[in-house]
Amino acid sequence: MIVKMKHLDLLCVASSKSQTLERLRSMGAVHLDLTSASGAEVSSARGDAADAESAVRAILKARGKTAVASPTALDVKSVLSLAESIARDKSSAEELSRIIAEYEPYGDFDPALARKLLDEGIDLKAVAEIPETLPPKRLSEMQADLAAMEKRIGDSTSKLAQCDENAILVSYPELADRIAFAAAKELMSESGEIAFVSGWIPAPDADAFRAESVKAGWGILLRDPVSGEVPPTLVEPPKMFRPMKALFAGLGIAPAYTEADVSVPFMCYFALFFAMLVGDGAYGAIFLLSTLLMAKKLPKSWFILLMTFSISTVAWGFLSNTWFGANIPWCRNWPTVKWLADSTYHNMMLLCFTIGVSHLMLARIWNGVCKLPDSTAVAEFGWAGVLLFMYLVTNSIVGIFRGIPSWSFWVFGVSLVAVFGFSVKPSELKTRGAELGMLPLNIMSALGDIISYVRLFAVGLASVKVAENFNSMATGLVAGDGALWVKALMSVAMVLILVVGHGLNLAMAGLSILVHAVRLNTLEFSNHKGVSWAGYAFKPFKKN
Repeated sequence: MIVKMKHLDLLCVASSKSQTLERLRSMGAVHLDLTSASGAEVSSARGDAADAESAVRAILKARGKTAVASPTALDVKSVLSLAESIARDKSSAEELSRIIAEYEPYGDFDPALARKLLDEGIDLKAVAEIPETLPPKRLSEMQADLAAMEKRIGDSTSKLAQCDENAILVSYPELADRIAFAAAKELMSESGEIAFVSGWIPAPDADAFRAESVKAGWGILLRDPVSGEVPPTLVEPPKMFRPMKALFAGLGIAPAYTEADVSVPFMCYFALFFAMLVGDGAYGAIFLLSTLLMAKKLPKSWFILLMTFSISTVAWGFLSNTWFGANIPWCRNWPTVKWLADSTYHNMMLLCFTIGVSHLMLARIWNGVCKLPDSTAVAEFGWAGVLLFMYLVTNSIVGIFRGIPSWSFWVFGVSLVAVFGFSVKPSELKTRGAELGMLPLNIMSALGDIISYVRLFAVGLASVKVAENFNSMATGLVAGDGALWVKALMSVAMVLILVVGHGLNLAMAGLSILVHAVRLNTLEFSNHKGVSWAGYAFKPFKKN
């Protein structure tokens, strides 16, 4: 569910402004809009955070992939000063290298002596080739300066590489807290002896907050949101599906406050989409093993999510008998394997369209149930009927079904009446009547929405075919007769092809999940459910 919010207005004595903010931060229950703050104190804190990040990047760039046994702790200012010194020396070295290259063809002559002879009127060009503009120093002196400069750059880079970036990284939470506190302080306005600030608090926390405000001596006003206000969104799914909050945060999405929490269907269908898009049980096993190996480093929510998606993929591997693009002989006669292995691919497409129509009809039926007993609920149930008809049309178009059942036309007709008759109330015709004109296009687009689920089959099949081709390339190298050393060399090449090929295919599978699995949930399903993902997440003012 989406937790109800209360708007908070808080007043305190201006002289205790900082203490009030400290107490609010320790409570960690109030959302403050800190993004609008841009004062001097906030800018200074953000500048310090940016400097810390720049210092860490400079250290890592200087170090490269070389490990450091005993790193040296330096403060941010010293690290940046060292990095800036290296940058200046590199710039000077590049300029000096350019000058050396320009004057190198003329040899190691003394420019001071040449200038003196020219001043005395001696025509040096008659006896030697000299440049139009004389260099600042002898060539040998410039080369010595360049060597000294390059040594200084090397020594400074080595010193920078020895710095301990962790000594800076541990300060990140404190820097983030400084920024947030400075922003909150700026947000808290003053009027005479009174300071005041506004924010949002979850309704379940309201009573506890009232009790705390009495102890602190604050004046507070808690009320429901009014028209025009946009509260933050706090999603609280059922316990089993709570890890979805981590996925929403990772994707940077949140439903609007007035919309629905779709965590449960999102997680269920996402796991199914993940499995079908990866399309290979062995890849799922790799994901599963990697998740288990990183169990101690992963946050609990991400561990649960990755375990769920990995196990789903392994299960799909058993259902389709696909393992590294090959199959297990004793599984070939399993009913599911034989059904999915249909040479016309009709069964696989039927499965995709069925998943699609169930996904979209769920959204519409859910809407209808939520709107009852309002008359617009009839339109939502009508949309479910339209989707069912479009599902039958889709299967008929691609040749899965032979024609469309006659009863479905009655369903479609009744559904159209429901959609056109109840989408807009008679009292809203003046303001929303134009929406009726868009309904024919929306009905036709429902066909495209169902067809779009065929991507589950297409992308999964592409992944399997790529794996099969790499397998063929690899096994082809060791086929036939040949000398033992040739076979050994070909075996090494075969292993390399398999590792690189399946590694690339695995990476592409991960990309397809981000593109297709996310899209089907956040676009097709969400459009029918009425979720715009236009909200912003509830982020309480608290210590990191």
